[in-house]
Amino acid sequence: MAFDVFGTVVDWHGSITREVDAMKLGVDGDEFALAWRAGYRPAMQRVMSGELGWTVLDDLHRTMLDELLERFRIATLSEAQKRHLNKVWHRLDAWPDAVAGLGRLKARYTICTMSNGNIGLLADMAKHAGLPWDCILSAEVFRKYKPDPDTYLGVARTFDVEPREVMLAAAHHDDLEAARGCGLVTAYIERADEFGARRPKDVSPHPDNALHAQSIADLAPLLGC
Repeated sequence: MAFDVFGTVVDWHGSITREVDAMKLGVDGDEFALAWRAGYRPAMQRVMSGELGWTVLDDLHRTMLDELLERFRIATLSEAQKRHLNKVWHRLDAWPDAVAGLGRLKARYTICTMSNGNIGLLADMAKHAGLPWDCILSAEVFRKYKPDPDTYLGVARTFDVEPREVMLAAAHHDDLEAARGCGLVTAYIERADEFGARRPKDVSPHPDNALHAQSIADLAPLLGC
């Protein structure tokens, strides 16, 4: 079982909002978190298009952060403070059900990440949030960002199994669609509050997903755990 991480396993929006608000930067943490996340796909697209050479997500996040600090007119941070803030992505809190749900699944299945986050980021996050991964797989391993097929098929190659023997669990239908296109089985995890309680997501079922669960804890019994 492979898991998308940002939004599926950890609450990026709430974690970043809380930290930015605690820093008292004179900006709304909710808006700052959303603006930072909005730069995610455009930044990765620069790598995927060849405009940039291979660049890990930490470095892309830093480029985005520097742009945001200028846009939000924050000029008070030292370089050390900027580096610390950029690593907020290493300190994201898990959704309340995630650790227990992963523990139940781990008892029966090999569980790993399949995230666009870099290895150091994901390892720090696992330590911070208590995520019990058997293995951390990252876009950095394959030097391709999702939805490149090499990422999904790379999970199967890593464990020497057929793609149909890998299930990707994610809270994003586009991620799951790309995985199905590579022959993986998919499970949708509802995270209605991924972008904050004021912006609930549509979490309607998709007929092509093998499983649909409200949380990782709810996914476990559907898989016999």
